[in-house]
Amino acid sequence: MTNLILFNKPFGVVSQFSDLDDKVTLKKYIATKGFYPAGRLDHDSEGLLLLTNDGKLQARIANPRFKMPKTYWVQVEGAITEAAILDLTRGIQLKDGMTRKAEVSMIDCPCLPPREPPIRVRKNIPTSWLAMTISEGRNRQVRRMTAHVGFPTLRLFRQSIGAWSVDDIKSGEFSALSVNLPNM
Repeated sequence: MTNLILFNKPFGVVSQFSDLDDKVTLKKYIATKGFYPAGRLDHDSEGLLLLTNDGKLQARIANPRFKMPKTYWVQVEGAITEAAILDLTRGIQLKDGMTRKAEVSMIDCPCLPPREPPIRVRKNIPTSWLAMTISEGRNRQVRRMTAHVGFPTLRLFRQSIGAWSVDDIKSGEFSALSVNLPNM
């Protein structure tokens, strides 16, 4: 058995424990020693961040070759079109290559706590929400994909990685559990 922490990362928190100038790090929220992030979540993104004390599990979660699905709730600027959704599902040609196909669907505004600071709102421009599942983790990939199809990301919340989710974990809180590696 190995241990896993499911952390609901708030906006503005850097996915590391060591101090970083004036930025808030994981140290403010998690005092448990010996755990390290399995992958990253940008400081301006929110939601599920997995931490483990087992290098094999960390590699399995973070390494794209295992194709562990990651589901994001994405608020984009503008009324998203079916054509843009279709493009996202087929994969997008970014500067660092073609992305894998994604699962994308429109969703109602999810029940998320208000973000501090709030997203920018433009009076005459609507926003749309998407559920987007990818199986790779390039740097700022979801943001780059939505921008490429003309709908910049305003808010990005990772809801799940594989079978693990932030359901019932409040922002800034975490849940610890034991995982049996061979059954993954």
